[in-house]
Amino acid sequence: MARAIWSGAISFGLVNVPVRLFTATESKTVRFHQFDKASGQRVRNLRVTEDSGEEVAYDDIVKGYELEKGHFVIVEPEELEAVEPGPSRSIEIEDFVDLHEVDPIYFGSTYYLSPGEGGAERPYALLRAAMEESGKIAIARFVMRGKQHLAAIRPAGPVLVLSTMYFPDEVRTPDVVGDVPDQVEVSERERKAAVQLVESLTSEWEPDRYQDTYRERVLDLVHRKAEGEEIVDERPAAQEGTVVDLMAALEASVRAARGDREARRGAGGGTAKGGGRDDRAAADGGKAAAGGRSWDDMSKDELYEEAQRRKLPGRSKLTRDELVEALSEGDAETHAAAS
Repeated sequence: MARAIWSGAISFGLVNVPVRLFTATESKTVRFHQFDKASGQRVRNLRVTEDSGEEVAYDDIVKGYELEKGHFVIVEPEELEAVEPGPSRSIEIEDFVDLHEVDPIYFGSTYYLSPGEGGAERPYALLRAAMEESGKIAIARFVMRGKQHLAAIRPAGPVLVLSTMYFPDEVRTPDVVGDVPDQVEVSERERKAAVQLVESLTSEWEPDRYQDTYRERVLDLVHRKAEGEEIVDERPAAQEGTVVDLMAALEASVRAARGDREARRGAGGGTAKGGGRDDRAAADGGKAAAGGRSWDDMSKDELYEEAQRRKLPGRSKLTRDELVEALSEGDAETHAAAS
C-alpha cells in the first residue's frame, strides 16, 4: 500500500473523523537531464551571487520579497515561523455546497482520504453516506507542509476524495486574455450545425480512451536511439493558413463524427448503422476510419496514432508512406473478413 503523506482528522460539527491523506495522481512527464553538448558531461545548477558569481551555501540563503521593482525586503526564517499557520492535524469543514456551483478552475491537486486508526471506519462511512445522499461536497481548510489550504471533499465510490483549491485572489479574471468580443453574430444554421457536432461527438466518459501519445512517441524515440537507430525527421512541411468556410467545415465535421461513431458501433458488434463503414473504406481506396479522410491526406503523426491504436507491429520504424500502406492493407483485410 502507498504511504500516507499526512494524517489528522476531519472536523464535522462535533464529530472528528481520523483520516490519512494519499496522493491520488502522479505525473508521467518524460524528464531529461542537461548535458554539455561538446564534452557530454552533466550540467548542474548552482546557487551563486549575482555580482561575484560565487556559490552560496544553502544555509546562508535568506528570503526576500520584492515590494516594488528593485526594492526587496529581507525576511529572516524565525520571522516567517512566527506568522506560520502552525501545526494542525484537523481538516475543518466550514460549508457544504453543490458540486456544480464550484467552477473547476478552483481545483488544484487531488488526494484520497482513508479512515485513520482508532475505529474511524464508522464515522468515515457516516460522513461519506451523508454526502452521497445530500449530493453535497464539503469546503474545508487544513494545514499541510506549513501552508494553509482550502479544499473540497467529495465522495467517490468507497472513498472520500480531497482536492486542494485556489483561494479567490489566486484565480485570474478572463481579462488576462485581452479583448474578447461579447457578442458575435452567428446564424441559426451555424448554431444548429455546431450543436449537432457536439451531439455527434458526445459519448460516455471512458478515461482509458485518452492516452499521452506524445509521451509514448518520446519514449519510443529514446529507445530507438539507445539501440543505435538513426532518427530521420519526416514531418510534413507546415501548411499555410487558409480561410475556412465555417458552415462547410461544420457540416463536414458532423458527417465525419457520425461516420466514426457508426464505425465504432460496428466494431463493437453493432448492425445497421455501422455495417457499411469498412466496405466504404476499402472501396474508396483506403479511407481513414476516423473522419472519412484518405490516409494520404493525413500527417505522419496522425497515421502513427492510428497505427498505435491498431497496435500495428513495427510501427515506430515505418516511414509515412509505409504507414499509409500498412493501414490501407488493414482496411482491405477487415473488408475481406467481413465479406
